[in-house]
Amino acid sequence: QLQASGGGLVQAGGSLRLSCAASGRTFSSYAVGWFRQAPGKEREFVARISWSGRTTYYADSVKGRFTISRDNAKNMVYLQMNSLKPEDTAVYYCAAGTAGWTRPDEYDYWGQGTQVTVSS
Repeated sequence: QLQASGGGLVQAGGSLRLSCAASGRTFSSYAVGWFRQAPGKEREFVARISWSGRTTYYADSVKGRFTISRDNAKNMVYLQMNSLKPEDTAVYYCAAGTAGWTRPDEYDYWGQGTQVTVSS
């Protein structure tokens, strides 16, 4: 089970840190991805981190602004979002999967989503 939190309302240029809390002893064996979905749009890939935390991958739209990290001892994954833009406004979801990369169907478990709103 995954629980995403940390969303909110922020002005353009601001920062937020999203958290994804996981339950279960096997969490450390899963890759974790962050996705987002804006109204009327498809769910899109944001960032991904390997089970060990050694490998990360980002969508071009967030590269250099967002940082994904994880703490397996605490069963937590984070998404630090800096220099936020209005186009980053969406519901953000965390997901876990043994073979997850950039497609939603590659992930087995999903959190409930947390709203991020960036005002201009």
